[in-house]
Amino acid sequence: MRPGEAFQSMQQFLRRNFVAGVLSVLPLLITIWILRWLIDLLESGVRLLPPALRPENLLPFYVPGLGALVTLAAVVALGFAMTTLVSHRITRWVNGLLLRIPVFRGIYAAVKRLVEAIMLPQHQSFRRVVLIEYPRKGIYAVGLVTGVTEGEVQERTSARVVNVFVPTTPNPTSGYYVLAPESELIPLSMSVEDAFKLVMSGGIVTPEHPDGRVENPRAGAAPASSAGARGPE
Repeated sequence: MRPGEAFQSMQQFLRRNFVAGVLSVLPLLITIWILRWLIDLLESGVRLLPPALRPENLLPFYVPGLGALVTLAAVVALGFAMTTLVSHRITRWVNGLLLRIPVFRGIYAAVKRLVEAIMLPQHQSFRRVVLIEYPRKGIYAVGLVTGVTEGEVQERTSARVVNVFVPTTPNPTSGYYVLAPESELIPLSMSVEDAFKLVMSGGIVTPEHPDGRVENPRAGAAPASSAGARGPE
């Protein structure tokens, strides 16, 4: 084997094994990083307590993760109090008070609605996932139907129009509000959570089809004329 061929063979060997090593280690490292970030976020919750009441000052030694456990316990206790001890009238009063604060109310209302849509299956802010030809014909985007358009907008259109939120990658909390004819939407069987995963990953994380196949948006995308009878519930 000539020196040039040996060098090229060595390059291919190193590249192949380096890629294999990265594919093996990277998911583990990213998972550990996300878990560490979540733990640090929960640990930061105990900083809201007075210094004298923080776990590290109450115990003679440091316990890793204790702050996260305290924060989780506090969140569970708060949820229990809100659902059993505190009346809905008080809850509505607190939310109304927060929604009166300038600047804060816009951010709080948007985040609250998004969290409810993701965490509560019975919350119908995002009713179902669809494919929509956006931003032009022939290009499809994943959209979340939020309801049927009402008022002047619906009256001035010839077709039944629905509200569609088109999230962006990698931050699905931002996106575009689109008014689309119901007959031109292609419904998908994936859940809202799977749609968020698909968008956040840029298509890398592809949800499985309910019957075991992998979702293939290109295979499921039908022309608008053939999808006329299919629309969001």
